[in-house]
Amino acid sequence: MKNTLARGLTNLLPMVLSIWLFWSLFISLDGLGKLLLDIVGIKTVFVGAGFCLVASLVFVAGLLFSVSPIAWVYGWIENQLMKFPLFKSVYGSIRDIASLMNRDGQPKTQKTVLVKQANGSFVVGFIMSDSAPQPLVDALPEGDWLPVLFQLSYQIAGVTSLVKRDDLIFVDWSFEDAMRFNLTAGISNSKEAKTD
Repeated sequence: MKNTLARGLTNLLPMVLSIWLFWSLFISLDGLGKLLLDIVGIKTVFVGAGFCLVASLVFVAGLLFSVSPIAWVYGWIENQLMKFPLFKSVYGSIRDIASLMNRDGQPKTQKTVLVKQANGSFVVGFIMSDSAPQPLVDALPEGDWLPVLFQLSYQIAGVTSLVKRDDLIFVDWSFEDAMRFNLTAGISNSKEAKTD
């Protein structure tokens, strides 16, 4: 009975949590859209009208940002707001995370690598950029240093280290699969091996 419960939990929990997360996001965006409709005095005709409004507004914003004058004005406003230290830290971090989701045809720099540890073991990491920031390069000893992210299991957090390119072992493994491996501490890979 214990194994049956565990099997049911491991199969249902990811599905239920994923559906709940997307449903919560849908409800939140739908509520925001309904609020906007109420402000302009329009009654909601169907369930999801608010969500459709928010999705449409995001789409229109994407179209507008492809027009140079609007992109320039937004860039100017962004630069003014970035003069405030706290806003700069929070907004800059969120913008960088959002940019990971949409590279707009740019080549992905996140390559999977292995880094050898002092005890002879290896850690899976990800090259996040083709070069380290100049102030760090100036402070480091001579060498080709790259920022490598070591993702922590079951957390959004990770540790970014600067590693010499010569000390990296490049792995032909997609960023998504390797990230899933790191986030689940290798469990996702063992499950895939069992199904093959």
